[in-house]
Amino acid sequence: MQQSKKTLTDEVEAGRELVARIGRFLFDRHLTDTGGGNISLRVGDVFCMSPTLAGQSKQWQLTPEDVLVVSERGEILQGDGGLTRESAVHFGLQSNFSEYGTAVIHAHPRNLLVFACANMSMPPVMEATRKFGCTPVIEYAPAHSPKLGERIVATMRGREAMIAKHAAGALAPWHGLFLMGKNLPAALDAVERLDTNAYMLLMAERLGASPLLRDERAAMEQAIARFPDG
Repeated sequence: MQQSKKTLTDEVEAGRELVARIGRFLFDRHLTDTGGGNISLRVGDVFCMSPTLAGQSKQWQLTPEDVLVVSERGEILQGDGGLTRESAVHFGLQSNFSEYGTAVIHAHPRNLLVFACANMSMPPVMEATRKFGCTPVIEYAPAHSPKLGERIVATMRGREAMIAKHAAGALAPWHGLFLMGKNLPAALDAVERLDTNAYMLLMAERLGASPLLRDERAAMEQAIARFPDG
């Protein structure tokens, strides 16, 4: 029993370090900003979560000690900061899809924000993003409201296999990206892939390509159809 408790403690501390490191990476890669974003990672029956104002107060230069350890009931067990106002999204995703993934990232990626602010879903136009399907946009709900969590959770239903394989995300209008992954490295990878996909769409407009690369998308789908397991 003592060994099991020690192992779980070690895993939680490793989780706190990973959340801090991923937060710094998101910020350095312009995948989130000082205005917001948050991360949660389930370890056993607790969550390692970035604290509120991680961007504004810490510029995402978190130490493992800054990362909160939170119970399933939302009680802060370790760490001095407060819960993010979007904790309802994290708890909603973690409780409904726990058998498929362990990590949730909310971020403000620069290119994806264009789609969020245009209230538009985003199609996958890169080979590296087709596994995620279309990234939907939800109906508006305030950042602090339980309704935001409900609407994000609703968009994930039917996409459980995507989460288990890699990740699935959704856009909140005028706000940003919410994404759940099978683990935290996979979630981070998906955030950057989706933001790169958004950049390619935006740059294609500059080349005079069709608004959502319809012709290019059709050609890609025909090519993919020849390799269904690729």
